[in-house]
Amino acid sequence: MLACASSGLLAAAVVAEAGPLQLPITSGTSTGTTTAPTTTAPTTTRPSGPQPIQQGVWIGKVEVSGLLPQDATVLVQTRFDRPIQIRFGRQTIKVTPQRLGAAARVRLAVDQASRAAPDTRVPLFVTLRAGGVARYVRALARRFDVSARNAELVGLRQLRPWITKERAGQALRRRAAVRTIVASLRTHLRAPVRIRADRIEPTVTRSRYGPIVVIRRESKRLHLYRGMRLWKVFGVATGQSEYPTPIGRFSIVTMARHPWWYPPDSDWAKDEKPVPPGPGNPLGTRWMGISASGVGIHGTPDSASIGYSASHGCVRMRIPEAEWLFSHVRVGAPVYIVRA
Repeated sequence: MLACASSGLLAAAVVAEAGPLQLPITSGTSTGTTTAPTTTAPTTTRPSGPQPIQQGVWIGKVEVSGLLPQDATVLVQTRFDRPIQIRFGRQTIKVTPQRLGAAARVRLAVDQASRAAPDTRVPLFVTLRAGGVARYVRALARRFDVSARNAELVGLRQLRPWITKERAGQALRRRAAVRTIVASLRTHLRAPVRIRADRIEPTVTRSRYGPIVVIRRESKRLHLYRGMRLWKVFGVATGQSEYPTPIGRFSIVTMARHPWWYPPDSDWAKDEKPVPPGPGNPLGTRWMGISASGVGIHGTPDSASIGYSASHGCVRMRIPEAEWLFSHVRVGAPVYIVRA
């Protein structure tokens, strides 16, 4: 028995050394052995760090294919930060988007581009500070706007009216300029932006200045000018030496058809009565009062006084000529009375 036991133990030791690990399995009344399989777990290698952007990916107008996100960020931001060239006439002004209150959401766009499929266009959103572009355009308008200058009567030169030359003005088209600049910012284009102005015409020109009256007191002549061009010449009567017609620059302030004559507050007229319109009225049929107190240009029934110093300060004209002049002047027309 002892010999048999020794032989069994030796055989068991040889099987265990030669084969794989065997574990007893008990199932019901049967006893057996099984071998545990050996398996190797698969391993997945993931690249570390950010990856290049796929081919054919654009952010706005900038291609970022194959760039790392940080490089794409620098490129897109640099492109956006380029100044806008604004052209007005022959002048060119450069202004940065920051000066206009514009900012691009570059990080958001790059993040979207990093996850985008090949051949994708990612929008680059731009935010605008409220009123930023409009304020800049107002500043441009202060620089470029020019007020129209009307022709202006400055006086007489050699007894003739002298009128300055008019000048047209210009006004920047502000709304159109704002729209154009905003469009350039939002489309990320940096092609030159052209802005324009409207021409402002003067309301008074030298050629259309209007009537100007020049009365040569000693020569007893009334010269009517259309602007700087002589139009008509009339004979007149002026004031007596005791009641001289005043010298200076005046204007027509009142005009009346078939006027009443009222005695002025003067010694020579203290006993006179008002005279209604009619053939005997000393003012004739037309009255053009000037800004000198009590003085005017008017017709006279005494046509023989024309060419003499015969009035009490007024300027007399023949009745038909006074009517013609009345229809060709207006309130506000300049009147010069000179000694010549």
